[in-house]
Amino acid sequence: MATDYDTPRKTDDDVDSDSLEELKARRNDKSASAVDVDEFEAAEGLELPGADLSNEELAVRVLPKQQDEFTCMSCFLVHHRSQLARKKNGQPICRDCD
Repeated sequence: MATDYDTPRKTDDDVDSDSLEELKARRNDKSASAVDVDEFEAAEGLELPGADLSNEELAVRVLPKQQDEFTCMSCFLVHHRSQLARKKNGQPICRDCD
């Protein structure tokens, strides 16, 4: 559908004054242009929770915690020492959890 970008845009007052028939016609036009999607094909790439992943291998290299990092005792994530907010009872807490 071609669009004429030079036509003046409708204001809020113009939109409120649209007739019911005109609004219904626009709704029907929009629904007619919708693309039919096959539900089976759309769901084909999804994995269900609890799926058997025993034959899968991870391709991620895990590094040990570095000297300039700490583990937050609230969220248990490893952060750089610049993210250290405070120590609560001797346990480090990150800025996100503080």
